[in-house]
Amino acid sequence: MEAVTRTFDILTHAEANFPQESALAVKRNGKWERFSTAEYRTEVDNFSYGLLALGFDKDDKIATVSNNRPEWNFIDFGMAQIGVVHVGIYPTISETEYLHILSHSESKILIVANKDLYELLYPVFEKLDNLQEIYTIDQVKGAKNWSEISRLGKEKADEFRGILTQKKAAIKPDDLLTLIYTSGTTGLSKGVMLTHNNIVSNVKIAQKCVPYGRIGDEVLSFLPLCHILERTGNYLWQSIGAKIHYAESIETIGEDMKDIKVKMFITVPRVFEKVYDKIINKGRELTGIKKALFFWAVRLGDQLKANPAERSFWYNFKLKIANKLIFSKWREALGGELKGVISGGAALQPRLARIFRAAGIRVQEGYGLTETSPIVSATMADYPGVKWGSAGLIPDEVEVKIAEDGEILVRGENVMIGYYKDPEKTREALSEDGWFHTGDIGYVDENRMLSITDRKKEIFKLSGGKYVAPHLIENTFKESQFIENIMVVGENEKFTGALISPNFEFLHNWCHIHKIKYRDNKDLIHLPKIIDRYQKEVEVLNKSLDHIAQIKVFRLVCDEWSAESGELSPTLKLKRRIVMKKYDHLLREIYPKEEL
Repeated sequence: MEAVTRTFDILTHAEANFPQESALAVKRNGKWERFSTAEYRTEVDNFSYGLLALGFDKDDKIATVSNNRPEWNFIDFGMAQIGVVHVGIYPTISETEYLHILSHSESKILIVANKDLYELLYPVFEKLDNLQEIYTIDQVKGAKNWSEISRLGKEKADEFRGILTQKKAAIKPDDLLTLIYTSGTTGLSKGVMLTHNNIVSNVKIAQKCVPYGRIGDEVLSFLPLCHILERTGNYLWQSIGAKIHYAESIETIGEDMKDIKVKMFITVPRVFEKVYDKIINKGRELTGIKKALFFWAVRLGDQLKANPAERSFWYNFKLKIANKLIFSKWREALGGELKGVISGGAALQPRLARIFRAAGIRVQEGYGLTETSPIVSATMADYPGVKWGSAGLIPDEVEVKIAEDGEILVRGENVMIGYYKDPEKTREALSEDGWFHTGDIGYVDENRMLSITDRKKEIFKLSGGKYVAPHLIENTFKESQFIENIMVVGENEKFTGALISPNFEFLHNWCHIHKIKYRDNKDLIHLPKIIDRYQKEVEVLNKSLDHIAQIKVFRLVCDEWSAESGELSPTLKLKRRIVMKKYDHLLREIYPKEEL
């Protein structure tokens, strides 16, 4: 892939090396709609011609708010090959954020996926003078459609063919490709400026992580393409000749995996945890010898050592039996031919990595940020690039050093060129000699394996002077099936406490088994039996933590935290200030203030 230096070169590389009848596919209304490599090229060029005919020039901005679909790629490469900058926006942010991003980025047009997003964003569009037009991808009555740009381009193809060739040739690897606004957990988002080279260099690193990938492999895409992990993954799959299938919806993922016999996909730990919970819940429904065998296999998987040489003959023999009787059914539920899963966005529970590896499902965890395109480190396909609980191996192409205060610093071709129109924040994040301050705390072992221990800004001090790293505690507690989410608290207080959002699907099932009746979740979390059960869970999990980190007092909340309801960012990170404000009454119960 030496000739690939800009993202749109990936399509040229595919045309030359593995043209396919189904390069991209999407499920609509229960049926797969497929696009060949040749059709892909036609759609991309027509969109470029159309933009040129409308007067778009290098460094102009176009914003998109879309679900995952082939049209995203046509629009993305159509922009990229004439130097127009793609501003991809999450569909779950607030109106305030939409106004900020669309105004700050100086986007000229906005392209949205469907009727719902059009109706949501039309009032925003009307408030912004920089936005000249709003288009939809689906046909929406009364709205302009993106295909109008492509049709114009098709009509003007002869006029602009030569100009497009010149424009493509003039684009350099270090030219600005995209603005990705990091949601952050506080304040308005910052526009991360990434070049072609930032992302292409990362795609080349990612290729080493999936040496098992083959031309024609079916992959499923469902994480938002505006997320840097899925976007770089999207380019990765195309660069190795995989066939990308865009899931019909988040609800159809399981069905879609079986349908295409998926070989690879990218996910976040929360999705994988839900898959695991469903499997375990089915195991709980078994009886007798079947149930005993099921949980024997799970326990066996949890004992898996990363180094195959450290596994005894007896362990391997038992694992073969577990694979034949139990784990083969797990693989079948995920399509039967899964080669590997890439997990990012947050820390994966080591227990899950062990158990799924034992089940013959390679789960590869990575670490990175939007600012690093994203890969800083990644678990490799096989040992020695596998270490439970770590964020993986740091590739030779990326430099990592640990600052005196433990912060992870990164330097390399993958590091952003700065924050858009924000030199002050750029100077804070990027040193003069190119080191990016991640804001994460961690360490590197003798084998270049990186481990993350916490967020620098989230570490707090108790009133007694001891420091608490909430990230580590939260990851430990989220291993419990009873806990969907947790926020550790206690800054300037005498002890460590927590707000716990239960895994209500699991809890409802547990209540059914134990014949516990309740009206709703609000009623449920106040039942003495439920509080006692969570107290027991907390006491068990506390045993793995040092005394200072142990949760002394907790309160259950009756809400499921999500990006839509505001407690989580679009990348599913805790918005601590918002959670603390929302549950101020519970914090006052945990830390009652003495009245004067």
